[in-house]
Amino acid sequence: MHNGSCYCGRVTYEVAGPFNAMMSCHCSMCRKHHGAPFATYVSAPLQNFRWLSGEDLQIRYRSSAQGVRDSCGTCGSPLPITMPTHGLVLLPAAPLEGDLGITPQGHMFVGSKAPWYTITDDLPQYEEYPPEYAMPGVSRPKVEARPGMTEGSCLCGDVAFEIEGAPMTMQSCHCQRCRRSKGAAHATNAFYKATQFRWLRGEHRVATYKLPEAQRSANSFCRRCGSVMPRVSLEHNIAVVAAGSLDTDPGMKSQRHIYTHYKAPWFEITDGAPQFAEGPPAR
Repeated sequence: MHNGSCYCGRVTYEVAGPFNAMMSCHCSMCRKHHGAPFATYVSAPLQNFRWLSGEDLQIRYRSSAQGVRDSCGTCGSPLPITMPTHGLVLLPAAPLEGDLGITPQGHMFVGSKAPWYTITDDLPQYEEYPPEYAMPGVSRPKVEARPGMTEGSCLCGDVAFEIEGAPMTMQSCHCQRCRRSKGAAHATNAFYKATQFRWLRGEHRVATYKLPEAQRSANSFCRRCGSVMPRVSLEHNIAVVAAGSLDTDPGMKSQRHIYTHYKAPWFEITDGAPQFAEGPPAR
């Protein structure tokens, strides 16, 4: 039995293995919902799954005719997706505790992966779904880049923003808080000065949840679709942008991996970027 929970801890659940499959998805919908370069899901028979608390707190957004995205309405964390007609449950692997007894079996929707992310492992790659899934992909419009500007938005489109110039840095965090809040193997954030950042629409639709015991850790998300959104502090002149929310290339890749001591046991870092067991080196 494996337990999981959202970032704030109000939604909890359990699932019994063994799992049917484990895949990492690079489609733009997963990237926006999770705010990460990709989302890794495991599947299990629905009868093996049970909500323990907080089921009534969920945000449910229909992202396509074929599927929905579920998030915690308090903290925005992606949640398991129940599929009664198929007798399955799809669970973000990162919040699940313990040895899952399975490792990722491949990458799907690599045809629409983030331009700033490079797949460096040897797992099979599929342009869309693996052939055995026998399912079509969902076409989404591509945002054309503007010189000197980087654009981003949520999954439902209610929230959009633009950033002028290059990020100061970009890094991937493997701490447990980031893995829970993003429902992904790690969070990858781009850091800008707040003066570079501008909301285009929907700022009032962005909610932020901060852990009471945390000094900095917080998660911002769209109230309608649950997509992870930027956190902007005018006081400190900083904008922390979840890279998965970007529609165009920021022109930088992740510079380092931090808090690798806490990384998901099923995820291997293979890109060669510097790794730090705890936080990044002091500036």
